[in-house]
Amino acid sequence: MNSQNDNITLLDILDGVLDKGVVITGDLILSIADIDLVYVNICLLVTAVESIHERGIKNVSESGNSRREN
Repeated sequence: MNSQNDNITLLDILDGVLDKGVVITGDLILSIADIDLVYVNICLLVTAVESIHERGIKNVSESGNSRREN
């Protein structure tokens, strides 16, 4: 594993993420004294715009649902 072909750079990883895309989801709850005050549901799509067009995603609504072109 010491050959030069085994080296992976940050640019290689970023290129793969932008080409394939990655979805990050999570929940954030702010509470005081075991009382939930704020709840935030986060859904983040990280990809290149070109990748979205290639896959035919026409519109991504605020609820996170996507529509494909027919």
